Amino acid sequence: MIRRLLRSRGMVKFRRNRLALFASGVIGLYAAIFVAIIGMEIYDGIAQAVGGEAKFSLREGTRIRVLPRQTPGFLESQTPSERYNDIRWHHQRMERIFDRDLESMDDPWVQAFNELDLAERKLQRAELGEILARWEAFDEAFLVLDDLYLERDDMLDLVGSIRDEIADLRGDLRGAEASEAEEIRGEIAALEEELAPEVEYLAEVEPEFFAQEEIARGALLELMPMPTGWEGVKYGFRTFLGSDVSGRSIACRAFYSIKVAFQIGFVVAGISVLIGTVLGAAGAFYAGWVDAIVMWLVTTLSSVPYLVLLVVLAYMFTGSTLFDNPREYPELQLVKLYTAMGLAFWIGTARVIRGEVMKIKELEYVQAATAIGFGRVYILLRHVVPNTAHIMFINFSLLFIGAIKSEVILSFLGLGVSGQPSWGTMISLAKDDLSNYFFWEIGSASFLLFVLVLAFNIVSDALQDAFDPRHVS
Repeated sequence: MIRRLLRSRGMVKFRRNRLALFASGVIGLYAAIFVAIIGMEIYDGIAQAVGGEAKFSLREGTRIRVLPRQTPGFLESQTPSERYNDIRWHHQRMERIFDRDLESMDDPWVQAFNELDLAERKLQRAELGEILARWEAFDEAFLVLDDLYLERDDMLDLVGSIRDEIADLRGDLRGAEASEAEEIRGEIAALEEELAPEVEYLAEVEPEFFAQEEIARGALLELMPMPTGWEGVKYGFRTFLGSDVSGRSIACRAFYSIKVAFQIGFVVAGISVLIGTVLGAAGAFYAGWVDAIVMWLVTTLSSVPYLVLLVVLAYMFTGSTLFDNPREYPELQLVKLYTAMGLAFWIGTARVIRGEVMKIKELEYVQAATAIGFGRVYILLRHVVPNTAHIMFINFSLLFIGAIKSEVILSFLGLGVSGQPSWGTMISLAKDDLSNYFFWEIGSASFLLFVLVLAFNIVSDALQDAFDPRHVS
């Protein structure tokens, strides 16, 4: 059946569509990432089963902290305050570690120092005495930086308040009478006279602050250098899209979500096409009470709004110790999505297959097979259903992307994926960040989703044009 489909005139026409082929390449790239992630997880599972150590730990990599806090990606630079807060965050963590009696520990690296690691960025491996000396240099540099930051921050607040007051007075000056205007101008002049030395002093403090920031940052890099080589490439990938409020890698979470999306898409589309094909074909071919039952199911489920039906079916699994327990059974909790979407998505496929089978069963080759004496089940499976393969193929592509979009909706509502990242959970967690003009998390998830949906829409349209009898030339 697949071989016949690939050699058909419709597939030849599809291959002539360059835009569709490019979109297919995009889908292939997503699929390659999906296969790579699945392969690495299988490798880790086998390694742990035989008593080894997981080499990739991809899901764990989406949970670990890679940066101090919420950090923008490669297109944005941090403000001086944000850079200072990062340095202070490192200092506070190190202070808790270095305040311990490290010399009495058998292995400080295992008992204390590993707590400071940020994925591939680790504390510099050296003798304990050298590490302590580097810590003292960083501590000293930070204390000076801290004083300069507080002084600079106070000056910025003071200068800002004076400028705001001057701006308010200039606003009052526009509608003031002549007598009042003279008084307001005097107040503005007094404030500008007060502002001048503060601005001059701020101009002296800021260069000192920036110079000390470089010193503190250099001392920090002596303690925790940026990784190089392959480790540097991995850490660069983790951080190039920034981090969320917990310091977790947005890139790792966004690209790992491809695995979750494809997993849901494949299973749901496969289940839906299978159920829809079996029920639709059986109802049309056998007619009578079989068709009446199939159409009753289709009509009943179609009468319920799609989103309501999906939410109700997903909510049925809420509270289940087996299917809603992401800590112990992270994969099984996807079963509620498979079930809910599978029961909701087969309806459209059943309708289309039913209509196609009603035409096919009246064709001469089906009547000839019946006259020869072949059984009805054999005729249905051997001669009828294979000739609906193009419809199954098109519906699979449509349902695949429909399942991914539905997962985003359910996860946004809190009824979808949990215990592992997905585009829906990323958008849900990041929705409040937009008020702070932080778009990296929601933007990354939305962009990857948009590209995949667009590619599938292009391919689905091309498939419909290629296999629709009214368009085949």
